[in-house]
Amino acid sequence: MPHCPRIKKKSVYQKVHESLKNHDQSDASVSPFCMTNKFIGGVRVMQYFAGSPANTILRSSPSLHAVGCSSCTRPYSWTVYQGKNRKISSKGSMAAVCGTRISCATTEIAGTYVNSLQSKSLHSRCSFFSARGQQKLQFPDLCKSLHATRTRMSVAVGREALSSDTLFADYKASCAFFFPGQGAQAIGMGKEAAKVPAALELFNKAYDILGYDLMDVCVNGPKEKLDSTVISQPAIYVSSLAAVEALRADNKGQDIIDSVDVTCGLSLGEYTALAFAGVFSFEDGLKLVKLRGEAMQAAADATQGSMASVIGLDSEKVQALCDAANEDLAEGERVQIANYLCNGNYVVSGGIKGVEAVEAKAKSFKARMVVRLAVAGAFHTRLMASAVPKLEEALSATTFNIPKIPVISNVDAKPHSDPSVIKAILSQQVTSPVQWEATLKTLLGKGLQNSYELGPGKVIAGLLKRTDKTATIENISV
Repeated sequence: MPHCPRIKKKSVYQKVHESLKNHDQSDASVSPFCMTNKFIGGVRVMQYFAGSPANTILRSSPSLHAVGCSSCTRPYSWTVYQGKNRKISSKGSMAAVCGTRISCATTEIAGTYVNSLQSKSLHSRCSFFSARGQQKLQFPDLCKSLHATRTRMSVAVGREALSSDTLFADYKASCAFFFPGQGAQAIGMGKEAAKVPAALELFNKAYDILGYDLMDVCVNGPKEKLDSTVISQPAIYVSSLAAVEALRADNKGQDIIDSVDVTCGLSLGEYTALAFAGVFSFEDGLKLVKLRGEAMQAAADATQGSMASVIGLDSEKVQALCDAANEDLAEGERVQIANYLCNGNYVVSGGIKGVEAVEAKAKSFKARMVVRLAVAGAFHTRLMASAVPKLEEALSATTFNIPKIPVISNVDAKPHSDPSVIKAILSQQVTSPVQWEATLKTLLGKGLQNSYELGPGKVIAGLLKRTDKTATIENISV
């Protein structure tokens, strides 16, 4: 067994008070500890520490300590034993063994020290004990405790401090850029914008990343191909950012861009907004959107779902309509509100039978109309759950920066500044309802004066006008 020279005594209830701030924050580790006087090994803080990237270490408080550091710990794999000799796992972090994304760095939060590690199978729960052995904590409870601690602290990546997630707590909203989502695509989009060299360059970069001529599909179709999730998502992302470049090239366009103090996008459009705000590069964003489209298409193929807009009812009546439609339906066929767009316009999503039931019952609820959407699956519902793991992996591997301006999240209608929080929210987005109605009301309540919709279609302009008839918005179409 490897030995850590910093820990001389291998005993139960070993207390180590080496604070993270005393060590190289760019490569901290958690290692090692004892199990009934038997040294098992250690685990390097791997993919996540309290929901943050691998090299993101919490600013330590007097009660926050870690065992070991980069100066005395090699990046061991975690070894799990059942009984004395039976090896269960020796690869990956304990987070993977426990079936959770939160690292076992939790073992040293707030003076909790490891006494016992129990594992019956690769996905069993782990039990930890407090320093005096009086309080037994199941792993999920320990994770909750860590999360509560995590949200109260700022984080540091290497030696450079990041802001906490409250940087945009009191943001201004005088000028906003809005970006459309899937369903806004149309044959011919991008053709006008591509006359601007900088916009055309985006389509050229897209060719290198996607491996096909996106401009040709946008301009010439066929429609069935453009409407597919794997094509429409990259197409809308690139076309919308091409619209930004077209505006930039226009007279006083740069002045408009410089005046924007908040941005957001509808579903897929959130990625466009994040790219505009400098959270990631155009190229990295396109790679994420490509993978997102592929993962959602695969989930859609596996579940056979659909979406439809219900027009003319408030959200409570649409929920009642969903409840009525769900009667006698299996779990996988049920529907829910997936997009809260504006009063009188809500999108329901779920199994095909559920959507058909909504269409059949809508008249009895006095809905004005129900319109099927040109999407391939039940987006923003639990039926997209199989798309989340691949998306999480891609998000984790992508460099995120602090946004230059607030980007309003679809999940909670709030801006976030912590890159790790933004990543977590994006992974939730595909299975969570879009809170667009709340977003528009908040922006208008903050005195929104100038608005621009950049990209194909005029969906967002219509939603804003329905929310406030006096609101003004200009379309920068492609």
